Amino acid sequence: MKTAIITDSTAYIPKHVRQLKDIHMVPLNVVFGHESYQEEVDISVDDFYDMVKENADLPKTSQPSIGLMTEKLSELAKDFDAVVSIHLSSGISGTYQGMVTAGNMVEDIDVYVFDSEVSCFMQGYYALEAAQLAGEGMFPEQIISRLNEMKQSMQAYFMADDLSHLQRGGRLNGAQAFVGSLLQVKPVLHFEDTKIVPFEKIRTRKKALKRILTLFEESISAEGHYKASVIHANRSSEAEQIKAAIETEFTNVEVTVSYFGPVIGTHLGEGAMGLGWYRDS
Repeated sequence: MKTAIITDSTAYIPKHVRQLKDIHMVPLNVVFGHESYQEEVDISVDDFYDMVKENADLPKTSQPSIGLMTEKLSELAKDFDAVVSIHLSSGISGTYQGMVTAGNMVEDIDVYVFDSEVSCFMQGYYALEAAQLAGEGMFPEQIISRLNEMKQSMQAYFMADDLSHLQRGGRLNGAQAFVGSLLQVKPVLHFEDTKIVPFEKIRTRKKALKRILTLFEESISAEGHYKASVIHANRSSEAEQIKAAIETEFTNVEVTVSYFGPVIGTHLGEGAMGLGWYRDS
């Protein structure tokens, strides 16, 4: 059985890696005014943060259309027997459900849709693992089983630097954002039951980052091997410093640096930082 792997753009897997690993992608959209851009296709992450600074209003985001999804599945049906499609958490986007609907509309290919219950490069880890297993000839059910196994140790925490994005995106009301800004509150967020919810309210950026690193350190066992990703919103130098610090202290952790792209960056804002990890073996 030949199995294709699909993910969506919020996995933020670099294009050359997707091509190398034969991972297909359906893009979400970011909308400035009347102009819609497919992230990872029409707009780069650097251009996005520049455009946010130039526009008074925050952009809006939207999921891929059912038409785009069915088109992709129909294309893959020519060469593959099945698809494992991995998407950002169903609690923050309708992309997962959209692919379920598209899969029921397309004949000649079996579609297995996986809710990562996270986003960004933590979602990307699932897609990369699935691609590896598909390349080894694993059946879709075996791939899904391995992804569910990964989910048992997957953790991710994020810090929003600019509360106005959370407030305007409906995550905080105006009073909370105002008071939080005065007190320099930097909420540490995480995924719980598919949704992004506050984990703790920390007074400063420095303390919020330290708290996230402490959570990471407390969950790392000396016996296992782990993969971790430092994720940033236009703060690449800071992310590289965190990566280097982790690698110095933990020889059993393989660390990568990734980014909050346009869709997720719209909701978290520039300056956001995150750290996610899972036990690989």
